[in-house]
Amino acid sequence: MADRISRREMLRRTALSGVGLWAARRSVWADTNSPNEKLDIAIIGAGGQGGGNTGAVASENIVALCDADERVTASASRRFPDAKRYADFRKMLDEMHDQIDAVVVSTPDHTHAVAAVTAIKLGKHSYCEKPLTRTVYEARVMRETAAKHNVVTQMGNQGSASEGLRRAVELAWGGVVGELREAHVWFDGGNGPQDRPKDEPPVPPGLHWDLWLGPAPYRPYHAAYAPGSWRNWRAFGSGCLGDFGCHTMNMAFRALRLERLWDARLFEKSSSPPIIRVEAEASEAHPETYPRWIILRYTFPARGELPPVKLTWYNGGPKPPQDVLLGHPMTDNGCLVLGSKGAVFSDCPWNTRFVLLPQKEFEGFEGPQPTLPRSPGHHEEWVLACKGGPKPFSTFDIGGPLTELIQLGNAAVLVGHPLEYDPLNGKIVNCTESNRFLHRDYRSGWTL
Repeated sequence: MADRISRREMLRRTALSGVGLWAARRSVWADTNSPNEKLDIAIIGAGGQGGGNTGAVASENIVALCDADERVTASASRRFPDAKRYADFRKMLDEMHDQIDAVVVSTPDHTHAVAAVTAIKLGKHSYCEKPLTRTVYEARVMRETAAKHNVVTQMGNQGSASEGLRRAVELAWGGVVGELREAHVWFDGGNGPQDRPKDEPPVPPGLHWDLWLGPAPYRPYHAAYAPGSWRNWRAFGSGCLGDFGCHTMNMAFRALRLERLWDARLFEKSSSPPIIRVEAEASEAHPETYPRWIILRYTFPARGELPPVKLTWYNGGPKPPQDVLLGHPMTDNGCLVLGSKGAVFSDCPWNTRFVLLPQKEFEGFEGPQPTLPRSPGHHEEWVLACKGGPKPFSTFDIGGPLTELIQLGNAAVLVGHPLEYDPLNGKIVNCTESNRFLHRDYRSGWTL
């Protein structure tokens, strides 16, 4: 066991050193002469998207499978028979923390933060599905805790690994479409109001309902919540905005360098913090569920030398004015970054492909040489970084602020008036009473 712990600590320190992959292989694995030694990974949330994420890291050692539904872990264990099974990730981390290098968190949104933060505090590298968290406050805690404990992180917005997204961002940064002025992002899906079910059917065999609820307020089990309908309920999910915002807004967020608003160094000489303004328009504001459609209008201040910009999000039907597409037909989904000389446009919800607009003016255009590294694969980036390779492209330094923006939009729908948010301090400044929408109390036994 002493050798095992020594090897794990050596792995952790090398992953944090920032050295390249091949240098890491020589240094970390010198004692074992095994450059291909694998990570020991624990899975938290093994069904649905969790199953896909597990498969994506199956080249490593899957040492533990945790899910509140025993039927899910039983199914997953057929592929990973040597992995220990758990229903409670707290028990798993308590018993196995010295046997785990990293965790993959794919639970419903409401337990992302408590699961990942618990693991990060134990020094475990963390991959977490999008949206990173259910609340604005949780996103801040995730990002800050990961930085404090120096772990490798990755949020699950898989389009970040694509050639299309990275090339689009490079061209936007390179000034190909001129000074960036605004962005429009739209998604065709919506939700809709629902009242909480009044009947109380029996809990399915094998489902630990209290563990599934986690930090959320207690309510009786119902199939309207689990296993697959939780996204539309504010207690558990983040609606269409949370489900696809981290995908479809990804290109615009990066192109506009909005993460800089969370960098205190840029505002050291400023007499006041940067303020993000968001105004929401929605079909309804239901306390239990998410609207059929939403329009969010964000206004962002200057970010260093970059000028103020605006971003508008639409989902569930509304779309931007046709003229912003510069002659391109309207599409069901889109992410458009508009500059003074044209626009970068993706009609893919994951931003994996793009065109430059107006298309006729950019025919045959190749653009400058690539400046961003290309990806071996979204999950592979994270695995290699845990072994000492380059930093992943979608760390919590990106995923945290992006999730804050998305959950701030969900909060603005409930508040019913424009919010002015200080990203450096995590507070709404124009209505202090509205800060209660940035987080919620946890049930006893669940903490960050």
